[in-house]
Amino acid sequence: MMERMREGASSIWVKIILGLIIFSFVFAGVGSYLAGGSQQAAAKIDDREISQREFEQAYQNERNRMQSQLGDYFATLMGDPAYVQQFRRSVLDRMVNDVLIEQRANELGMRISDEQIRKAIVSMTEFQRDGKFDNELYNTLLRRSGFTPDMFAESMRTDMLRQQLLVAIQGSDFALSNELTALTKLEKQQRVIRDLTLNVAEFTKNADVSEDEIQAFYDQNPQMFTRPDQVKAAYIELSGEGLKTTLEVSEEDAKAYFDENQQKYGTAEQRQVSHILIQGDSSDAKAKAEELLAQLNAGADFAELAQSSSDDTFSAKDGGKLDWFERGVMDPAFEDAAFVLNKGETSTVVQTSFGYHIIKLDDVKESQVKPFAEVRGEITAELREQRAAEAFYDLQTKLAETAFEMPDSLDDAAAAVNAEVQLTDFFSQNDAPGVLATPAVMQAVFSPEVREDGLNSDVIEIGPEHVVVVRVEDARDEMVLPFDEVAGSVKQQLAAQQGEQNAQVKADEIVAALREGKTEILDAEGLSFSEAQTIGRSGADRMVAQVAFGLAKPVDGKSVYGMTRDMEGNMLIIALDDVIEADVEPVSADSQLATQVEQMNAQQDVMATLKVLRNTAEVSYPTLDTPAN
Repeated sequence: MMERMREGASSIWVKIILGLIIFSFVFAGVGSYLAGGSQQAAAKIDDREISQREFEQAYQNERNRMQSQLGDYFATLMGDPAYVQQFRRSVLDRMVNDVLIEQRANELGMRISDEQIRKAIVSMTEFQRDGKFDNELYNTLLRRSGFTPDMFAESMRTDMLRQQLLVAIQGSDFALSNELTALTKLEKQQRVIRDLTLNVAEFTKNADVSEDEIQAFYDQNPQMFTRPDQVKAAYIELSGEGLKTTLEVSEEDAKAYFDENQQKYGTAEQRQVSHILIQGDSSDAKAKAEELLAQLNAGADFAELAQSSSDDTFSAKDGGKLDWFERGVMDPAFEDAAFVLNKGETSTVVQTSFGYHIIKLDDVKESQVKPFAEVRGEITAELREQRAAEAFYDLQTKLAETAFEMPDSLDDAAAAVNAEVQLTDFFSQNDAPGVLATPAVMQAVFSPEVREDGLNSDVIEIGPEHVVVVRVEDARDEMVLPFDEVAGSVKQQLAAQQGEQNAQVKADEIVAALREGKTEILDAEGLSFSEAQTIGRSGADRMVAQVAFGLAKPVDGKSVYGMTRDMEGNMLIIALDDVIEADVEPVSADSQLATQVEQMNAQQDVMATLKVLRNTAEVSYPTLDTPAN
């Protein structure tokens, strides 16, 4: 119980399920459930479908997220087709769970109001600048992601509806004081134990393995003694990292670069405007915008008209005022209109992808350039980076040309780029050394041109400014190793198996005798328990603690016996002599432990709810096995 509580309290499942789901699919799948179409379904939930396109979009989004977190390690995992299949299934399962939760929330009559959505959007840090909601940043991010404000708001409504149900499940759990006190007593309970070890190595040393057994095992398991296809390789590795420290940048070069690129080292001109937006691209929308412009030209107050008539409800509350922006942030047509206005001027009607705007220029911040002395270091580093890249690609080109022109050796190519040819011992595709283990390099090494024809490979990019050219110096085909060559290792393997089996049998025999009170077996075997020791539930040896705290409490002073293995694989017999109960004060229902118990119960409730929903729905995965990389 205590182990489950610890695991539940820190479970990533709890953190994911009970955390905000809102941004799970933002910008790469948010609103995917709104999309329709006749394409084949990746999953079906009753009458609801998740299309293959929706699934692939969510899969790619999750893959990109994992890649950014785990880097090369995740790339290695994705090289395993079985892991890819498991990963795809987990993404689709999550999407199915989302649909089930949404359906259940709708059945219960749960609703999300427009005001709740507005408050949630305004509070998102992704849409804030300097700690405040930025309407233009909001619109820009949505536009770049292919969403309209209405689409995004509807996807938010769906996500918040799921969250509402999950929070309701979480909030329904509680822990009683007497329950928490009992758990605390269990947590602080101690146990008095003794142990004795049966050394598996001794049983292995005494194992009797015949030549016939060795031969039979060899004959029955040829795959265990098959040497895979192997090669010896020579390769040249070229990296641009070291070039950066060898290149110098003069003061004159840095100053010239500064003069040519001053826009990079200062603040661009910024403008603050107010606008009135009429959404849509119809003639009626344009006519309404022109009517409002006529009212402004006749003397109407811009802020009052924005408050009463603008479809941009966020900025309308502030008279249409937007935050400061520079070129490259807003819709191009909006920017072009805003940047030709003089302070206080109002534009004509401007059409963008959002609708029709009327723009008033409120203020201007002129561009400013930092002094050269302040950015000298930055420029020097940038020029060194640029020149190192240029030098690297020059060497890469020379390496590629020479390796191609002299395909029977890497010596000329190495001399051309002032590098060394590195040699390997024999290796297979599963144990390639260093950079050669990269999938692209492995594919080249075992290609017919390189492995069989003995040619140099093309230049293979294994990272930014990091390339390899490889050739096969020697190769040997897959073969079953001769019996004489492996007989010794087979004997050791069989002896180890027999030793473990014999140790297990002896341990079972001893434990059975001890449980019957026949302690004389210890003298007969020349064994004895260690001195008694008192351990806690989180003792130094987790396996020992797990067995000791799983044994029944001794009755009438009679020890209770259990068995496990130690870290070396030896058999470990444990005698539980006594249980020491802890004397604890009553635990409050407002304590940290109460929170942990409630979280554990919430996790179980969520999982149970999903299980029921899945059992009562018709869920199928028509295209789950479709390959994707």
